[in-house]
Amino acid sequence: MGNKVSAETPVTPAAPAVEVDKNPGSMEDLHKKCKDVFPMAFEGYKFLVNKGLSQHFQVSHTLTLSNTAPSGYRFGATYVGASRVISPQEAYPILLGDIDMAGNLQAHIIDAPTKNIRCKMIAQIQQSKWQGCQLTADYKGADYTANLTLANPDLISGTGVGVLQYLQTVTSNISLGAELVYQSSPQLPGGHIAALSLAGRYSGPDYCLASTLSNSGAIHASFWQKCSEDLQVGTEIEANLKMAETVGSLAYQVEIPRAGLVFRGALDSNWNVKGVLEKKLLPLPLTLSLCGLLNHPKQSFQMGAGLIMG
Repeated sequence: MGNKVSAETPVTPAAPAVEVDKNPGSMEDLHKKCKDVFPMAFEGYKFLVNKGLSQHFQVSHTLTLSNTAPSGYRFGATYVGASRVISPQEAYPILLGDIDMAGNLQAHIIDAPTKNIRCKMIAQIQQSKWQGCQLTADYKGADYTANLTLANPDLISGTGVGVLQYLQTVTSNISLGAELVYQSSPQLPGGHIAALSLAGRYSGPDYCLASTLSNSGAIHASFWQKCSEDLQVGTEIEANLKMAETVGSLAYQVEIPRAGLVFRGALDSNWNVKGVLEKKLLPLPLTLSLCGLLNHPKQSFQMGAGLIMG
């Protein structure tokens, strides 16, 4: 006789299904994983202090001494509200701004009216004059993202730049998208110009291959690979067929968490060599940054040192 299951036998409840986010992100982040591997080198000395005044408000002080970039003091402030909490990592509105001793100001306002819509405004003031404004709106669907950006729009004179982007998840590994850029200005031949770009990305758990092709002859391709927990590599090619110019770059990132050490290095086809070393000076809340930039054909060398507190 077969074994009978008792009616009192407890039934193990099925584990809840893990919801997979199929949103591909925005076109701006298409090459982000590769870009994050490349070092951000600077020349001279930099001292940065970040101070949190409350749970929502933070200020920063930056002192820079350089021969190639404007030197001086900059003050920055960041406010993160809690009126609209989308996720533990997303809370809105967000207000960011920084200003230097000459009165040059750059401000950002980011908000999320709904769960799917993100709005951003960027304003710049230089030499006490209004320099420019940029308005951006993102709509994030279940498996796509649509983006509209307007830069320096002037409805009276009919000038400005408009950018329309769309990125769609096709499969779990493939995303395809397009970008349309339209610019209107009296300085342009015919008064306006437009460019169309097609983009694609093939990604996996530890790699990402992305490419962008424009009808203006611009090509941008990148590849990112996570080789181990401590090593990441990235390579990219940027070409302009009309100008007959091509630049290839290779970068890597080595991270040693136990030592609080991160090193990023890069080499491009113009023989520019970059390296940035970041070391956390535990138990102090300090991070030491050392970087170097060497150009072999020009026989020039630049070095930078920075200290970040907070």
